[in-house]
Order: sequence, then structure tokens, then C-alpha cells
Amino acid sequence: MVLEKIKICVMCICVLCVIVLMMGIFCFASFRIPSNSMEPTLISGDYILVNKMIKGARLFNIFAAFNKEDITINRAIGYGTFKRNDVLVFNFPYPEGKWDSIQFDIHKYYVKRCIALPGDTLEIHRGVYNIKGCQDILGNRLAQIQISLLPDSLFPQSILCAYPQCEKIRWTIKEMGPIPIPGKGQSIELNDTTVSLYHELINWEQRSKLILKKDTVYMNDSIIKWYCFRENYYFVAGDNVGSSQDSRYWGLLPESYIVGKAVLIWKSNDESGKLRWSRILSKIE
Repeated sequence: MVLEKIKICVMCICVLCVIVLMMGIFCFASFRIPSNSMEPTLISGDYILVNKMIKGARLFNIFAAFNKEDITINRAIGYGTFKRNDVLVFNFPYPEGKWDSIQFDIHKYYVKRCIALPGDTLEIHRGVYNIKGCQDILGNRLAQIQISLLPDSLFPQSILCAYPQCEKIRWTIKEMGPIPIPGKGQSIELNDTTVSLYHELINWEQRSKLILKKDTVYMNDSIIKWYCFRENYYFVAGDNVGSSQDSRYWGLLPESYIVGKAVLIWKSNDESGKLRWSRILSKIE
């Protein structure tokens, strides 16, 4: 009788472990906020719950990812889409600080707010985010206005200079765009401007390199005049506009790098390790 009870307990524990594992793979994940880039929405020491089910959990060879090998990322079936102003957790696409080479680093995660979706056309004017045909307030509008009121002389050139950081397109974090955000199946004509804006995305999708010679674009010694994107992309930014390394600097985020949407602060500790009771179980807006 005792042996049977032990067997039942072990079986229940095994079933529970499998359920928890499956929930972690397909449904939810937990991340700790290490910096102030999303203040005041999220602060250092917050532990957030991330919903993976909206677009579907990512499925890939985790061992290849740990070895920094090329991987193919697929998704389980999801029930929705990401929306503007969603707070997203994702693998940072430029972990080595090289802005012209997208890489997947399973260890490096960022959390930012979604500002623009695939198919949107984004413009930053006087520091404020605007999307053609959209009247929504995007991101932390007060912080954007505060940045716009500061004179350029207060910013080091490296801080003021924005994506794509090239001589032809001299955008700043105050005046940027308009920039169309590519969506899967969308085609663009390739010229010196579009190559400047999207070459790192195309290079990553094709595992090859675009070369611009005078007015002609080459890939693998072939002339190409149009390109059709294989992936959806997003423009993301931190709520702490003055202290956030985001799409204003490094460009657009591939959808396959997104883990999911941050939905809840389930725990929060201050610098001394004490619980911030007022933040526990706070919904992330």
C-alpha cells in the first residue's frame, strides 16, 4: 500500500514537471529587468511575465543556438498579432555591437515598446514618433517632448546620430524618416537609399551581401533591382527616451527574434533585495 502511494506521488511529480516544462516552452517565460531603459513602466529589479502565445512560441535548435550556429526559427500556432505600444521581449539582433550584421544571441534579451508594425511608415519629428494614418500616442510622449526641447549642443554626436548612421541619410533621434517598416511579402526597388536603409536586413535574410556599385546593386555577382522581404519587422523604443539603446540607433527588429509580449510584473526587488510590494502583480500597460 505504501509502495503504491509512493509510485502515485512520483508519477504526479513527473506529470507536474512536464506541465511546467511545456508551459515554459509554449506559454510563458520570466525575465528580470536589468536597466532603466523602460522607466517609468518597468524599473531595474522588476521580474516580468512574458506571453509567448500571441504569435506562438518559437521553436529552434537550442543546442545550435548555444554554439552560435545559424538556426532556423519557426513558431507554434499563435492566437493573435503584436500591436503598437505592446511591450516586447526579444533577442537583441546586434549583440556584438556591429550594426551591419544581424546575429542571434540566446543569452542577450532586450525589452522595448513596439512603436511601428510591418507595413507602417514611421517618422520622428521634433523627437515625437508619428505613423502615417495613425493618431495613437506612441510610446512615452512626455519623454519624447522633453528630448525635443533640449538643444542639440547638449548631445554628443554619437548620441544624436540615428539609424542608418551613414553619410547619405543624416537622420538624428529628433528628426528621422519617413521610413517604411517592411512586412513579409513586401517588395521594394533597390537603389542607394533603400540599400542604405535595409541592407543589413537583406544580408541577414539571404545569408549573403548586397554590393552597391555606382547605381547598380549586386548580390552573388547578379544584378538585382527589386527585393521581396521574407520576414516581418518592427520599430521598438524604450519609454526612457533619453537612455535607451533602441531602433532609433540600430534599426529594425526581425519578428522571429521576438519572444513575446510582457504582460505582468510578478515580482520586484529594490537595490537591497527588498520586495517592492506596490509593484507585485502589476499589469504592464
